Amino acid sequence: MSLKLFADSACDLPVSFFEEHQIQLVTLQVHIDDQEYKDLVNIQPQQVYDAIRNGKTPKTSQASPQQLHELFTELAKSGQSGLYIAMSSGLSGTYQTAVMVKEQVKEEFPDLDLTVLDSKAVSLGYGLIVMAVAEKIQNNEPKEEIIRFAEASCKRIEHLFTIGDLEFLAKGGRLSKSSAFFGGLLNIRPFLHVEEGKLVPLEKIRGKKKLFKKILDTMEERGVDLENQMIGISHGDDEESALELKGMIEERFGTKKFYIKLIGATVASHAGLGTLAVFFFNERNR
Repeated sequence: MSLKLFADSACDLPVSFFEEHQIQLVTLQVHIDDQEYKDLVNIQPQQVYDAIRNGKTPKTSQASPQQLHELFTELAKSGQSGLYIAMSSGLSGTYQTAVMVKEQVKEEFPDLDLTVLDSKAVSLGYGLIVMAVAEKIQNNEPKEEIIRFAEASCKRIEHLFTIGDLEFLAKGGRLSKSSAFFGGLLNIRPFLHVEEGKLVPLEKIRGKKKLFKKILDTMEERGVDLENQMIGISHGDDEESALELKGMIEERFGTKKFYIKLIGATVASHAGLGTLAVFFFNERNR
């Protein structure tokens, strides 16, 4: 392999994908009551949703510096080149920690060849980037081309989503309480996207039918070749709505490839129940 790929558990890809493509998993932590769990290792998404239904408010913490130090040291000793695509720096401190730890490891191993990228993405938006880069690596494409491709992909990924409970998102500090205020009344659903790695409300929409139409209209406005690219859909324990949205996308754009997934434990701890998100690549390198 031309490059060793690292990704963290917030990309919402299953452990089987990491193993199949020889990707190094960097785990984030989930805290419920007094227990700490390693995402994808000893906690699964459904446990988080069950905890939320039981009135719990799960918390998360970024990848530990110790874990990153061990992984980067191992990479340095192997003499292999590495690429770590991290969860958005606007939502987690993992990227900044990885950059710091890389410099620490380089003091002992000056030949460490590691690129750390801020995906500015989360959930399956981040996951689609990792999937695309993993394919390039498996095809043994040159390292420099893969890194350029990864950088471009991070700029091109779109997130369109709605949150079932904005107050829950605000509790976790990922959205301001003033932004959270407009949800929950008169069947109003928030329509949001990610801008420069941060969650940004676009508008409030009354009713599921209008919301889904807005999602599709925005996809048409921003997307490129929606028929042939892989579309990611992730959901907060609401598979029925995810499949309904898939059917509408299929009908409108003729899309053939979908990746539908329960939102992972780390992201679910902040997004809560009823979240629905769609991810795709746009035609602009923003």
